[in-house]
Amino acid sequence: VQLVESGGGLVQPGGSLRLSCAASGFAISRYSMRWYRQAPGNERELVATITSVGFSIYAADAVRGRFTISRDNAKNTVYLQMNNLKPEDTAIYYCNKEFLWGQGTQVTVSS
Repeated sequence: VQLVESGGGLVQPGGSLRLSCAASGFAISRYSMRWYRQAPGNERELVATITSVGFSIYAADAVRGRFTISRDNAKNTVYLQMNNLKPEDTAIYYCNKEFLWGQGTQVTVSS
């Protein structure tokens, strides 16, 4: 049972990235899935949740309208599309299901 994130990298302000979270050992269709992020010196914060029925909830006003969480149950994968990225979005992004965490993927927004 694991979560594996990918898709992070270095991007200029205003750019886009799509993060992926591939799940194995369980079916994501049965669970709410979440993306968190942790910037240096900060606590880990919830970014977005997608419920088992596909309802999306964005926890932070700072990302609403720029980030989109989605899921592909057939691929057992959760995504986070991030547009109009800002330097303050720089963080390690983690996928989460209840008490299960991925290893994280680094997103750096810098010119």
